[in-house]
Amino acid sequence: MKKYNENNERIKRKYLTFLKQAKGQNEASIDAVAKAISRFELYNKYKDFKAFHFEQAIGFKKYLANQKHHKTGKPLSLATMNGTVRHLKTFVEWLSQETGYKSRIKYSDAEYFNLSEKEARTAKAKRQKPVASIEQIKHVLSIMPNSSAIEKRDRALIAFILLTGARDSAVASMKLKHIDLKAGTVYQDAREVNTKFSKSFTTCFFPVGDDVREIVARWVEYLRNDLFMGNDAPLFPKTKMSLGGDNNFQVAGLSCEHWSSAAAIRKIFKEAFYLADLPYFNPHSFRDTLATLGEKLCQSPEEFKAWSQNLGHERVMTTFFSYGEVQPTRQIELIQKLGLPRNKTIPNIDTSEFAKAVAREMQGLKLSQ
Repeated sequence: MKKYNENNERIKRKYLTFLKQAKGQNEASIDAVAKAISRFELYNKYKDFKAFHFEQAIGFKKYLANQKHHKTGKPLSLATMNGTVRHLKTFVEWLSQETGYKSRIKYSDAEYFNLSEKEARTAKAKRQKPVASIEQIKHVLSIMPNSSAIEKRDRALIAFILLTGARDSAVASMKLKHIDLKAGTVYQDAREVNTKFSKSFTTCFFPVGDDVREIVARWVEYLRNDLFMGNDAPLFPKTKMSLGGDNNFQVAGLSCEHWSSAAAIRKIFKEAFYLADLPYFNPHSFRDTLATLGEKLCQSPEEFKAWSQNLGHERVMTTFFSYGEVQPTRQIELIQKLGLPRNKTIPNIDTSEFAKAVAREMQGLKLSQ
């Protein structure tokens, strides 16, 4: 069976170029769109998009509900299904405005890709995410080996992500020159660092303890003073491999190259938490840890706004909505305390100003949508 359609390939290329150049979407987002369209083409036996009919969308949703995940063998989650049909809906809406297609496809036909209201609510439901405590992460750091260059790097890597909350893709592309130990900052320069939305910003070290900061400082000094690496060297160099006497590849220290992706970083995290006999917390989850810490330490809207910006968020509501969930144990603790007499002095927080700040952020979100 033919596994592609020439007309489809041309219009897909045009659409993906539109997403990248006009909409500014990153490669990961574009890959997700391409995967969704490919799934639909496979179901539709690579028929020309010009022959699209809303019944194809209805049939595709039924087909998708019966598909299995290629790794787990389990049915696709509603979140995956919702993301797939959402990409296709947007694609068909765009297609209906294109020459050669707009006379054949109605803009409203894209609506048939919607899941039911119940399914959409379930797909978007916020699930409880486990969050590592500062103490758990420090325990992991305390038992990690620290003798070889590889071991030093791996330990410093986990400490650095806790100290800065940097995303793993950014960490993989950082250079030595981006960290300033004296100032206690990291400059995430989008011209060289793979930041989200290609945004440049400065991150100040979070107050997670001098012991964590010391691990990072010693690592930077080791790179500069022992390995004689310069400013343009990777902050966390990839592992160097060489051919051994038995003609098998073996570890030969650190190279002078960046990791090509964040996969190695996630593997280091997984092995470190396994060694500590703790559940695996991925690098991105440390941002939840830091958001939780910020909720405890910040005592004014201005302080939490600064904390949010330090995570790279332009809007404080992003921190609230994406990372600021109160954990169940903390929720119970807070509610129980509300029924007790308050002995401690309540910090002087202007609640009216806080409410105004939240309202401004909410208004800004509405205007940007």
